[in-house]
Amino acid sequence: MLKKQEQRIKRHKRIRAKVKGASSVPRLCVFRSNQHIYAQLINDQKGIILESSGDFALKIDGKVKKAFEVGQAIAQKALSKKIDKVVFDRGGYKYHGRVKAVADGARAAGLKF
Repeated sequence: MLKKQEQRIKRHKRIRAKVKGASSVPRLCVFRSNQHIYAQLINDQKGIILESSGDFALKIDGKVKKAFEVGQAIAQKALSKKIDKVVFDRGGYKYHGRVKAVADGARAAGLKF
């Protein structure tokens, strides 16, 4: 099991070498565990987290539906801070399922990437 996580971390490092977030265009980073999904807006120049969102308080059945709602929530928080463009960091995960649902939810709420 540790081998699988080490592979994901290697993929994430490769992605992070190319994807950088700035104050005008932050990085939308996704973390997926077995039960929950989290999204953060990160300014890599200053090393700070601008906004974050998770699926803790959501009372929706289905992990993909929760992920879509997390994407919409993080997009609404970003738009309230006048951030409309981000770079997407999939965190070493494949771009499908819950990770794709977060991206689709953020796009549906008005973020561009």
